[in-house]
Amino acid sequence: MSKLEQKQCQNCKQQFTIESEDFDFYRKVKVPPPTWCPECRMIRRFIWHNEHTLYKRKDSRTGKEIFSGFSSEAPLKVWERDDWWSDICNSLEYGTEYDWNKPFFEQLRELMGRVPWASRKALNPVNSDYCNHCGEFKNCYLAFDGSGCENVAYSVSASHSRDSLDLLRVRDSELCYDDFDCYNCYQCFFSAHLDSCQDVIFSRNCVGCSNCFGCVNLKNKSYYLFNQPYSPTEYKQKIAAYDLSSFRAVRELLDRMQELRLRYPVKFMDGLKNTNVSGNYIYNSRNIYRSFFVKGGENYRYCFHLSSGRDAMDYSLWSGRSELIYECSDSGRRNTKLKFCYNCYPACQELEYCMACHTCSNCFGCVGLKNKQYCILNKQYDKKEYEQLMPKIIQHMNDLSYIDKKDRVYKYGEFFPPELSPFAYNETLAQEYFPLTKQQVTEQGYRWKDLEIKEYRPTISWKALSDNIEKVKDTVLDEIILCQAWDSDNEKAQEHNCTKAFKIIPQELQFYRRMNLPLPRKCFNSRHYERTKQRNPLKLWHRTCQCAGEKSDNKVYANAVEHFHKEKHCSNEFETTYAPERKGIVYCEKCYQSEVV
Repeated sequence: MSKLEQKQCQNCKQQFTIESEDFDFYRKVKVPPPTWCPECRMIRRFIWHNEHTLYKRKDSRTGKEIFSGFSSEAPLKVWERDDWWSDICNSLEYGTEYDWNKPFFEQLRELMGRVPWASRKALNPVNSDYCNHCGEFKNCYLAFDGSGCENVAYSVSASHSRDSLDLLRVRDSELCYDDFDCYNCYQCFFSAHLDSCQDVIFSRNCVGCSNCFGCVNLKNKSYYLFNQPYSPTEYKQKIAAYDLSSFRAVRELLDRMQELRLRYPVKFMDGLKNTNVSGNYIYNSRNIYRSFFVKGGENYRYCFHLSSGRDAMDYSLWSGRSELIYECSDSGRRNTKLKFCYNCYPACQELEYCMACHTCSNCFGCVGLKNKQYCILNKQYDKKEYEQLMPKIIQHMNDLSYIDKKDRVYKYGEFFPPELSPFAYNETLAQEYFPLTKQQVTEQGYRWKDLEIKEYRPTISWKALSDNIEKVKDTVLDEIILCQAWDSDNEKAQEHNCTKAFKIIPQELQFYRRMNLPLPRKCFNSRHYERTKQRNPLKLWHRTCQCAGEKSDNKVYANAVEHFHKEKHCSNEFETTYAPERKGIVYCEKCYQSEVV
């Protein structure tokens, strides 16, 4: 086997490289090399993850109206989650013999339509009916993709946090608002990339700080205003002039911070306590290659949003001490040896091409099974029969391949075709990280879902809301508010699934009053979209450190101390998610740490 192999992606037609380490893993898990490039493989998995959209639809069993992550257009039988998890749901009843005259993926699509699906993915929720992809949520509302939260609303990827609103990737925090990528924080607002901070507002890239306002790149500092130190008394006097109860004042400060942060260097990647990693947002990990949002991982390649696992490739979302995983999504919690699976958890072993299977082992092409083993297309076999059939089915997948409407060929070794996904492209994580127009989506062979027409009509405009929270009356809870994003440009708003209008809930109003913060002017989807702009893309560019000795090479930032390369331009090179044409200053690890220590 050669060390490198150049291939043309079957999807985007671009050249990509399969490296020797990739081949090592393919041999280890016994799969053929992929025919799609890493980015297209990631998009294909993302098309199966509707992260934060809920729909009203009919329960396929009772006819009652329920909330679900699946729209009424999805060709699935959807049951209320509690009924699905009960004994009344036995998915073996829908099993079938393998049909040697049909491609495997056609048979799997038919099985998907017969088997009931749980309306939401939620483990042990308490008073959290409007949440999905979550575990152990209590009194949460429109909170998604997290665990262990209480009294949290309008959040994505928030875990072990409480009494907070409008979060994106926040963990172990309390009384926080409108934050991104923050950990172990208390009462922090309008900030990003904070670690172990308290009473920090409008700040970015700070560690161990308290009572800081409008600061960038500080470590273990207190009573700083726009990166300048003050006594506690002076600090309190000065920040009192900034009225955070006013929406207008908050917007002006956010705009000011956008300009301020561009005058300070950023580290080429967000990460800490790593060994031999490439990608971004990686923490406490080793041997990670071109992966993103990884915590406590080891030996990952082309992965996304994983925690506490090892030995995986092309794996997206979750993990939870899982290992030997290939081309899987939304699966985790002590899984072992899974290939081409979606939404399988916990403690699953040796599954291939399975969906929504739980605590199962040695199954192939199954949907919605619980505590089963040696099943194919939801039909039970004994161990000997199963092991005899498996190689024949794999050969059949190669001999009679599935071909989609864009003439893409699916043999054994490919993840599920996008055509089988119950979600349209713009319902999923694919649209968030790789946004396309409706025309581009259809041209590339994916499905687009037009916004559903809402029955409600706005009763007031966002413009009519009081600027200051002190003047907001309880009657605002009765209003349906026209979203600013929709009012400004409804065509663009539709691209991020703006809901056109929104309501303020009692829990939310109480929080704003307690924290002395103004009401929002946009719906949750539009606010989430704004926060995602702080998130770097899932792409890497080769660049050189911009430290030029005493200053950055664009002359904007003056270094505080002398660096290891002294007056010379730093020669360190790296791969980074900051594109070369993007505004800002990007430093290597050594130069950045010299400035923030």
